[in-house]
Amino acid sequence: MLELAAHILDIAENSVRAGAKTVEISVNEDSAKNLLTIEINDDGCGMTKEEIKKAFDPFYTTKKVRRFGLGIPLLTNAAQMAGGSFDLQSEKGKGTRLKATFQLNHLDRQPMGDISAVIINLIAGNSFVDFIYKHRHNDRRFSLDTREIRKEIDDLPINHFEILKYIRGVIDEGLSEIKPEA
Repeated sequence: MLELAAHILDIAENSVRAGAKTVEISVNEDSAKNLLTIEINDDGCGMTKEEIKKAFDPFYTTKKVRRFGLGIPLLTNAAQMAGGSFDLQSEKGKGTRLKATFQLNHLDRQPMGDISAVIINLIAGNSFVDFIYKHRHNDRRFSLDTREIRKEIDDLPINHFEILKYIRGVIDEGLSEIKPEA
């Protein structure tokens, strides 16, 4: 994975596979602290302490399709390579919280990538899950909550093409408003 957005997609998909009904994705860019923080919280099935330890092993996975699970090891490595850290907390039956930090201007920090596409793909492929996306750049904030969108669209499915197109526009506009002026 060459972009942080791909890591976010992988981890959020793990949340969905773990039975999460709500996944919260937070990105915080703090120029003053030279810190980029990515947090993903879910209300999925959670993990035991033993499963948490195994999650850092690239040769451990609960997936039946392949015999390795690189998501957490790769994100951990990406954070450490960019002068950051990684934390994983989980409780069986309660959910999981993941936090990765990076030095914002570190030469080895992976670029963010197309986070809008990631959020759209998550919503399109998992219409039964609620996604909360929060992005902060210094003092500017953007948030999107599919629970709020569902209230507005009545009987239309959230993964309807026109709804997804609208959501993509909202995300793109929101992110452009919080980014620094050139």
